[in-house]
Amino acid sequence: METENSYHDPVMLQECLKGLNITPEGTYMDVTFGGGGHSKAILEQLTTGRLLAFDQDADAAANAAALRENPRFMFIPANFRHLRRYLRLYKAEPVDGILADLGVSSHQFDTPERGFSTRFEAELDMRMNQQGDKTARQILNDYTVADLQRVLGRYGEVQNARTAAEAIFAARHNTPIETVNDLKGILQRYAPRHRENKYFAQVFQALRIEVNDEMAVLEEFLEQVPEVLKPGGRLVVMSYHSLEDRLVKNFINKGKFEGEVEKDFFGNEIKPLHGVTRKPLEATAEEVARNPRARSAKLRIAEKIDSKA
Repeated sequence: METENSYHDPVMLQECLKGLNITPEGTYMDVTFGGGGHSKAILEQLTTGRLLAFDQDADAAANAAALRENPRFMFIPANFRHLRRYLRLYKAEPVDGILADLGVSSHQFDTPERGFSTRFEAELDMRMNQQGDKTARQILNDYTVADLQRVLGRYGEVQNARTAAEAIFAARHNTPIETVNDLKGILQRYAPRHRENKYFAQVFQALRIEVNDEMAVLEEFLEQVPEVLKPGGRLVVMSYHSLEDRLVKNFINKGKFEGEVEKDFFGNEIKPLHGVTRKPLEATAEEVARNPRARSAKLRIAEKIDSKA
């Protein structure tokens, strides 16, 4: 059995706990349980409070076994896009705080057969929910050139997305694209010299986001937050790439994902949250040295506005 730290070392743990502003009798949610590092630390600060944790990954569900005997803890094996449904089911709303640590866990990256990493030869899977229908392999072999270009350009910000999409389309007519090395072999000639690793990371990020519908999931989650959060309750979100961070930033600052914040007749901004921190928090140099995954993390904290105040 892997230890929690070998599964996923919780990023900016103390900053997350401080951001949640935990009260011992409160109700909290960790919508990305993973290795349970953040959840365990939240539970240690609760007395009569309650923690509900979400994760759609079967490996994470197995990892939650150690906490399930705690009467203050409930694990929900589901995607956090469904949080409102489950909070109502378990009569747990409204909540005092919500934590979301987005992206892929270290465990998922480091498990070769999951196909998330460019470092290992494996089938191109990339499903966070291993019961899901769509895989990276299916996308590469079934999508049109236009759709491949859209995925690579939008979700990976790949500069030569059209060229890469055409290369994938041409190659699969000779033989199906099945593995990590199949894909890298096709795109090797199009990767910028001395920046190959970054290029493949962008391609893999794009495929992973498409497989798991990550941007839509994040939008659906954020739209539900104001409905389930108590006035004065906290939202703490950690993102690892600019696409995620932009959505979170816009929703906190404007109450929506695009356009300018709306105002009422008196010029007051109409939005459910306000940012607790003006800029996102970043990990210290010491933490990055200990846990390289923390290098790209950006932590944003928001509080629900009390409309009656």
